[in-house]
Amino acid sequence: MNRTTMSLIAGVAALAAVTGFAALDTPDAAGAGSAKAAARLPVERTTLVCPSPSSSDIADTSYTSFTPVTQGTDGDGKARLRPAAEESATTGDAQGKDDGKKDGKKKDSKPVLEPKEPGKPVTGDTSGGDAPALIGTAEGRFAPGWTMQQTTEVAAGTGRGLLGVDCTAPDTEFWFPGASTKADRSDYVHLTNPDDSAAVVDIELYGKDGAVKSTVGEGITVAPHSSEPVLLSTLADAPQEDLTVHVSVRSGRVGAAVQALDDKLGGDWLAAAADPADSLVLPGIPKDATSVRLIAFTPADADTDLKVRLASPSGLITPAGHDTVHVKGGMTTAVDLGELTRGEAGSLVLTQTSPSVPVVAALRVTRGRGGKQETAFIPATGPVAARATSADNSGKGSTLSLTAPTATAQVKVTASAGSEGGTAVTKTYTIKAGTTQDIAPPAPSGLKGTYALTVERLSGGPVYGARTLTATEDGVPGFTVQTLPDDRGTVSVPHADEDVSVLQGS
Repeated sequence: MNRTTMSLIAGVAALAAVTGFAALDTPDAAGAGSAKAAARLPVERTTLVCPSPSSSDIADTSYTSFTPVTQGTDGDGKARLRPAAEESATTGDAQGKDDGKKDGKKKDSKPVLEPKEPGKPVTGDTSGGDAPALIGTAEGRFAPGWTMQQTTEVAAGTGRGLLGVDCTAPDTEFWFPGASTKADRSDYVHLTNPDDSAAVVDIELYGKDGAVKSTVGEGITVAPHSSEPVLLSTLADAPQEDLTVHVSVRSGRVGAAVQALDDKLGGDWLAAAADPADSLVLPGIPKDATSVRLIAFTPADADTDLKVRLASPSGLITPAGHDTVHVKGGMTTAVDLGELTRGEAGSLVLTQTSPSVPVVAALRVTRGRGGKQETAFIPATGPVAARATSADNSGKGSTLSLTAPTATAQVKVTASAGSEGGTAVTKTYTIKAGTTQDIAPPAPSGLKGTYALTVERLSGGPVYGARTLTATEDGVPGFTVQTLPDDRGTVSVPHADEDVSVLQGS
């Protein structure tokens, strides 16, 4: 093998290990026997972005950073979270008309958080409505599975309650079923650009009658190291109760999340749903939910019927009166499922019969009654292929929900050391096929501060998870739900052997 070929293979392997985005497998050569299995190596760099938490002067926000201990990493590395250069979104900016005054320069600011070691959370906090979006980078031993949680409490006003979001990795496409532009909602899509060059983004809205005609959401420029909150109602001529938001990036990459604020029902962050697929799992519906609303959308031209089942503690059941939901191509469909869980843990499982079409979906969940109601969102999510992590847990107010929709699975749950003290604890659980199990998470012995929960699938079928935080304030049952997709902390790197036969002539 010549030097150029060897260098190319080495470069591909290094690229896969650094980015964590590629999964490369070496196929068997015909008649050459079985190739060696690709190695799983820890990623070496991870970028996360956190949206600006709130515009309320009485908002209290906490940040928690955590990296689980990963075998195979060296002793070097660091993680830092810094403020973005916050940019204000104006009508001109939303149309991509740069006024020439934005320099997009990165501020050399002091890190908001700077973890000292994997396996132990580090926390920070801020108050008021001026907190900026944050951009973070983790390298070396801090990169695999790095997780950031942003949790905000707002005591009164529009969107009051508990708002939580996992800081997300930048990407080029996002789907948000469950947004709204009705009169009592103020929904913003926050776009954060972590890179050194500008990103250009399109925002499309789809309602019950199809695409919402508007040119305002085209070509939005997000300056380097900055964040743009875009009010969705400025992108539509008429209010709509249920919308699907599609964020696509023409150039660059961004992190995206929707902040949904209601005048009466509180508010929360709507995280991006899993990519369109023919079957979906929406885990972790609180057992005391008083209302559950399903919002679904297919970008395909064809209609489809979704089979709706609830994975309960005893198995899969069909909700009375809601065995199927018809979704029209290119249109958003919303269905009220009522008090779906009826006092038991539950996760929604959506499937299709052949032929199927790709679908995205989310749930809007309400707890409480009358004037004491609060809402949160549960988007469809991917399974825990190997490991997932939830940061910002306390001794009380945290519930871990796990579901195994198709086959029994065994999982290991580790409660990390506390941010201010305590020793990690690990327990193993068996989740039966077709069921959801709510777990009061194990807490570190001698806990001081907050801790992280790491879920690892040991065997069996696919496992989906979510973590719910609760905090009651003046009788209002504040809560927020974060799903637990796989942390993609390792990447598959092909094994390469030198083959001198390629140097031999025929």
